[in-house]
Amino acid sequence: MTERSSTSHNHQWYADGLRFTCTQCGNCCTGPAGYVWITDDDIAQMAKHFKLGQRTFVDRYARKLRGRWSLVEHKTEHGYDCIFLDRKSEPGKALCSIYGARPAQCRTWPFWPENLTTPQAWEDVKRQTPCPGMDSGQRVPVTQIRIMRDTTPE
Repeated sequence: MTERSSTSHNHQWYADGLRFTCTQCGNCCTGPAGYVWITDDDIAQMAKHFKLGQRTFVDRYARKLRGRWSLVEHKTEHGYDCIFLDRKSEPGKALCSIYGARPAQCRTWPFWPENLTTPQAWEDVKRQTPCPGMDSGQRVPVTQIRIMRDTTPE
């Protein structure tokens, strides 16, 4: 058993699932400077999306930090936005311009291991982000939550 699975919620307070629907607010894609960790598979997928070679993609859109790749951010009035956050196409929305090719870290939000440790951790991240999609919309079954939790890059 890995450390992740041994500490991952032996009592699973979210056994009945959790409600989440993305509202396209962009709050999870902006804020203080941070990291959007991208794997080799993510890089390949995004490079293909742009019809670029992987080296060209990372040269344009990624930065190397602590031996790993992260997407570039840029300073805006909202904080540090992901390079692919689009606030112009639809007024009042913050859209991912590469939604179909977005990295695993983005696809698995908010079902990250650290957000699922306790009900309080879930409430804290919902308030701190703030994420209006958490606890609203459709119920995500626990089986799907576990898959996303366990595929989130560490």
